Amino acid sequence: MIKGLPVFDLAIIFIYLVGMILVGFYFSRKNKNTEQFTKASGLIPGWAIGLSIYATFLSSNTFLGVPGKAFGGNWNAFVFSISMPFAAWIASKYFVPFYRNSGEISAYTHLENRFGAWARVYAVICFLLTQLARMGSIFFGIALSLQALTGFSMQIIMVVMGVCIILYTVLGGIEAVIWTEVVQAVVKTFGALLILYLIISNMPGGVSKIVAIGQSANKFSLGSLKPDFIGSSFWVVLLYGFFINLNNFGMDQNYIQRYHTASSSKAASKSIWLCVWLYIPASLLFFIIGSCLYAYYEVTPDLIQSIKHQVALERLPINSSPATILNLENTLTPADYGDKIMPHFMVTKIPVGLVGLIVSAILSAAMSTISSGMNASATVFSVDIYKRYIKPDVTERQNLSALHIATIGFGLLGMLAGIAMIGVKSILDVWWELSGIFAAGMLGLFLLGIVSRQSKNHEAIIATMIGIAVIIWMTFSYLLPTKYEAFSYPLHKNMIIVVGTLTIFLTGIILTKLKNKKVTTTN
Repeated sequence: MIKGLPVFDLAIIFIYLVGMILVGFYFSRKNKNTEQFTKASGLIPGWAIGLSIYATFLSSNTFLGVPGKAFGGNWNAFVFSISMPFAAWIASKYFVPFYRNSGEISAYTHLENRFGAWARVYAVICFLLTQLARMGSIFFGIALSLQALTGFSMQIIMVVMGVCIILYTVLGGIEAVIWTEVVQAVVKTFGALLILYLIISNMPGGVSKIVAIGQSANKFSLGSLKPDFIGSSFWVVLLYGFFINLNNFGMDQNYIQRYHTASSSKAASKSIWLCVWLYIPASLLFFIIGSCLYAYYEVTPDLIQSIKHQVALERLPINSSPATILNLENTLTPADYGDKIMPHFMVTKIPVGLVGLIVSAILSAAMSTISSGMNASATVFSVDIYKRYIKPDVTERQNLSALHIATIGFGLLGMLAGIAMIGVKSILDVWWELSGIFAAGMLGLFLLGIVSRQSKNHEAIIATMIGIAVIIWMTFSYLLPTKYEAFSYPLHKNMIIVVGTLTIFLTGIILTKLKNKKVTTTN
């Protein structure tokens, strides 16, 4: 046994990691040009792309963050999943044909054609920052679970896992990413079902007891239905989910790139719907797991003390006294340690052999999203930065080398972002907040370019500058001194993407109408 994890379980994890790397080696034989590395020559079947997109959605943020969120609160965050079909309908009807007809592998090339080079650069910066936030939160999620199981430091875990992911992504390109995600989609779904079975089988009183405890603690609530945009109501999460998913399906290179790997627009559209109909029940499964864990630890409260102790140690200085640590432990609520609950259950209650399978499921949840982010970020760097500004006359070989180097670089930056997140309260909260901030401006500009064909560079740049100012105010106004609190952003932080997107879009529309009115009056 090494650091508390049986050798048999370690062997299963090792076999899984080696298998992923071998997939990269297998597809490396085909990756002789950028077309294959970024598009897989458009030969991937639609069902595989759908499973791949589903696997990217079902990251370790879902695997760990959602049960942690349900444990510490309720099912409010599930409303995010409910919003997906609305965004998917718009994407399949308008976005997929748009990108397929453009022929451009980058999601941001058309912004330069519409508004100028600044729009493309701005969108690329927003995208890359979003990817670093996403990869960082995923790396953090891996380390959080494996630290509980192995005892190794979170930094070492991130480095080891990061090297494995970088290796198969660099070797195999987008084709390796997609086919490993197909495997990972199956592994992580099976792992979640296995965890749910083990929780219920260990629960005194079974399902009826879980339901009774959940109902008494209001664990199954989707949030307040009142028109409240200050707290995390049903409507706040629904709007946040709709705008984020619209950004995912319409502006995120991770998904746009997959549209190009399909054989046709119809196959690409079907892949979106396959993802949606798989993800909604899968995400519900993780909320059920969180509620089950809450009920389990309610009837076995003594088992929770070690988790509280670990959280208290992480939040206090190293030389804190036992009395100080104990005082903090007594003030902690379920929301403070929700992300650590599932790893703790795995360590203490899951039999030898099954732990290895479930850890592999968590790894697959993380690796699928990180590998997608690395490949998409490298593609954007190659097309929108390297070829556009650094070396316009780049050869095929030089471009492929740039893709490889960029993949490694973004993988390392993602690891550093994950290390910087150590100690955060909730993985899901951090990811939602950061993605909302970075995606808001990008989506607003994109919608302005698609919907308002009369809007030109002048209106777009003014609207974007106003939108950025509003996003900065919403994000940082909480830092204002008390005497200026009247100027603080009053709504829930998840509304940042909603308000930011609408600010840019509507400002651009209004400016365009004013310009047209002025021209008409002058004439």
